Amino acid sequence: MNFSRALELYKAEPTLEKAKLLAAELAGEMTSKEKVRMLRGHAMGITVKNTLKNGRFYNGEAYPAGGCKRLGIPPVLFTDGPRGIVMGKCTCFPVSMLRGAAFDDELEYEVGEVFAKEASAHGANLFAGICINLLRNPMWGRAQETYGEDPYLLGKMGEALTRAMQDNGIIACPKHYALNSIEDLRFSADAIADERTLHEVYLPHFKKCVDAGAMSIMGAYNKVNGTYCCESKELLVDILRDMWGFEGFSLSDFFYGIYDGPRSLMAGMDVEMPYTFRYATLHSALKKGKITEEQLDLSVCRVLTALITTLPKHKDYPKSVILSSEHTALSRKVAGKGTVLLKNSGNILPIPQGKKIAVVGRYADKVNVGDHGSSNVFSPYTVTAFKGIQKRFGEANVSVYNGCDTKKATAAVKDSEYIVVCVGSDWLQEGEFLVNLGNIKKKPKGSGGDRANLRIPSEDVALIRAMASLGKKLVVNIMGGSAYVINEWHGVADAIICSFYSGLEGGNALADVISGDVNPGGKLPFTVAKREEDYPPFLHIGCKDKRIEYGYYHGYTLFDKKNIEPEYPFGFGLSYTDFELSDSSVSQDENGISVSVKVKNVGSVDGDEVVQVYVSGNNDKADRPVKLLKGFKRVSVGAGETVTADITLDIDDIKFFNPDKELWELDNSYDVFVGNSSRNVTQVGTLEI
Repeated sequence: MNFSRALELYKAEPTLEKAKLLAAELAGEMTSKEKVRMLRGHAMGITVKNTLKNGRFYNGEAYPAGGCKRLGIPPVLFTDGPRGIVMGKCTCFPVSMLRGAAFDDELEYEVGEVFAKEASAHGANLFAGICINLLRNPMWGRAQETYGEDPYLLGKMGEALTRAMQDNGIIACPKHYALNSIEDLRFSADAIADERTLHEVYLPHFKKCVDAGAMSIMGAYNKVNGTYCCESKELLVDILRDMWGFEGFSLSDFFYGIYDGPRSLMAGMDVEMPYTFRYATLHSALKKGKITEEQLDLSVCRVLTALITTLPKHKDYPKSVILSSEHTALSRKVAGKGTVLLKNSGNILPIPQGKKIAVVGRYADKVNVGDHGSSNVFSPYTVTAFKGIQKRFGEANVSVYNGCDTKKATAAVKDSEYIVVCVGSDWLQEGEFLVNLGNIKKKPKGSGGDRANLRIPSEDVALIRAMASLGKKLVVNIMGGSAYVINEWHGVADAIICSFYSGLEGGNALADVISGDVNPGGKLPFTVAKREEDYPPFLHIGCKDKRIEYGYYHGYTLFDKKNIEPEYPFGFGLSYTDFELSDSSVSQDENGISVSVKVKNVGSVDGDEVVQVYVSGNNDKADRPVKLLKGFKRVSVGAGETVTADITLDIDDIKFFNPDKELWELDNSYDVFVGNSSRNVTQVGTLEI
């Protein structure tokens, strides 16, 4: 038996049980040393070569793990990339947070197909860019890599990306499992959560990806309830495998995810990435009886099962597909759909053709596509805000000043009627934190990681105020990974756009939106607070106690429960047109809960609306959120037209976890709400279960 023969037999009988039997037979052909090698990354030589040749320390080529030449077993070939493939030069898409703002899982599947093609063209067979950690506090530096604050939204978007990968023969790898949402202290933070909080808030999105067919999952650096994630039997076996039925393999977060090889293996951690470090002791541990051959076989078979079930769908794409016009066009489309219009006083947007526009600010003509860590995508070009607006409105009509000096900005805008100020953050202020691998007492300025605060820099605020005093029409374009506290200046802006980090075509997408070529339909995937203190507590470098309570409430559920008024609620976003929702109905059958609502465009231009369905469980004996998002659908509606949005809710999604019985249970009844944000909903019915 070799791997080629195993694939032939699997193709003749493509079932999971057959794959597991073939994996066991293959493992039986292997020596102990070959089994240990199957569980280790082998990227050292590749990293050294790419660093010396191309200056690319991280993932310049696919990172191999495992494999057995004697039996023809291919290695797992890892690539990263929440916003595109990080190897070589690839298409840089908008960050996941912007794609979450699009509220369109069908569109996310299309994005996933592009990722799969470009990953294949670079030789990878595993994609670890499905980041579905929950945004608990916007200070988290890597918030841009995920989809938002709501577990259901995270699950639907992660599920779509997972299916796209697995359907195209690429092993899908959701990350970071679990409760990973602090960056600077990611190696030492200990997230404390009770069972209900764990299962209802921080894990359901991972289960959706498992149910969607993910055949790998990446552990996190941090601890959960006192145990490192990559050594947690509760997470890796009790929940992931025994409760959810996961049949793939787990792999560690890179370099420092594992502290004790045998302990991690016995806890259910299968593969150490990207180099052989702690798992170098496994063969010795086997000889000394610290681990058993059966434990090795268990992990080896999981890797083999993933390869056997996934690789038959794999397609070898040529490098010519990378950065194709179809791919860059999709990136531009996604950026436009995820752009959120927060304010539009006097309907100053869209800007008519022929108007004089000045683009100013630190990011006016600067490449700013997000983090420079493991999610960095190297594209051969990026369209800045200025370049995109200049191309759309004409060179003679658009001026630029790239900076924050108010005098220079004032001079640059003197002939303009409209000012677009580009503010927010960049990779120096938020992102992955790699300085000394986080083991420092004081954080250097401009080193990425978690945000120091939730407000844009003071010089940016001064610039906004100076531009507002000139009596011109002022548009503020916020670029960044998640929410900002903006109450100190948002009143002086005529219009506010949230464009996040919008990819290589971001400037063109911004021009599409402000010109009206694209009617913005994005919705906030997080809550914008009036005060930093309205969010849950956060851990920063310097905190002596590395434990932090991850409570049951955060985001809009916290704001609802405490009756806190947000600056802008979760799910909020304006359009250049207006919509009316009517004739809503809700019913239940064996297929789930069906919600139907008519959406009428009562304005004069075509547009998209995101219909959101929230559910409230009625149970006097248990604490319940005021309401929870359990369904959404983005619909396109022509001017004056009416469409019907039909949304099906999975009955399992409205269950609550009973920690006493360790079971998911239904309440006796549920109130169902429909609207276009978490704070603009109408009850459409009550379900008696």
